[in-house]
Amino acid sequence: MVMNEERKRLLNDFETRVRHLVYVNEQQRSEIIKLKDLLDSEKEEKKNLLQEIESLRNSYINFQTAAAISANGSELKKAKLRLSKLVREIDECIALLNE
Repeated sequence: MVMNEERKRLLNDFETRVRHLVYVNEQQRSEIIKLKDLLDSEKEEKKNLLQEIESLRNSYINFQTAAAISANGSELKKAKLRLSKLVREIDECIALLNE
């Protein structure tokens, strides 16, 4: 009788631990799904930002060409300084995206 009670207690203890492991497993699976979704969303945002950077580079090239054609010396120097600043900012954004 004593052995039977001991076995029941051990069995109950074992079942409790298994249930806890199943619970922890489900929690981990849920967390993995959330992290995968977050990763996908971050990848999409990076893709969009890279497209925006490319668009800005194209606009910069077009603006630079237009400025070279139509600007006088003083305006051209100011435009070049502004564009150089813009290119540096774009390069910094690209560096941050690549980290």
